Amino acid sequence: MTIQYLVGNYAVEGSNQDENGISYHGVLTLSLDENNRILARWTIGDHIQKGTGFFRDDILVINFNYEGDDGKIYKGVAVYRFINQDILDGFWSEKHGDPLYLGSEYCTRIPDTHFLN
Repeated sequence: MTIQYLVGNYAVEGSNQDENGISYHGVLTLSLDENNRILARWTIGDHIQKGTGFFRDDILVINFNYEGDDGKIYKGVAVYRFINQDILDGFWSEKHGDPLYLGSEYCTRIPDTHFLN
């Protein structure tokens, strides 16, 4: 699979990096910059996270960050394995998260829809 094929929107189901593993849903948008680096944007409710990453051997690694409700910047890394061309299975960890746990995410591609007139 080529890096260009990664571009698109994915429905995300995930769990947080803590004992309770509270679940969440959202959208992951992957795009490319002018140097073919991965740009990622997670939208979970009204919460936005952004990151940059790289892709090799069907593995996608993204370094991400976001501003918390307390105004602090939080950073972490997400790692995804492509199960097939439309499904990613991954895990993530934040620097200040509970080190005993990993967060998880399962992503499925949202097909582009075009309306004919």
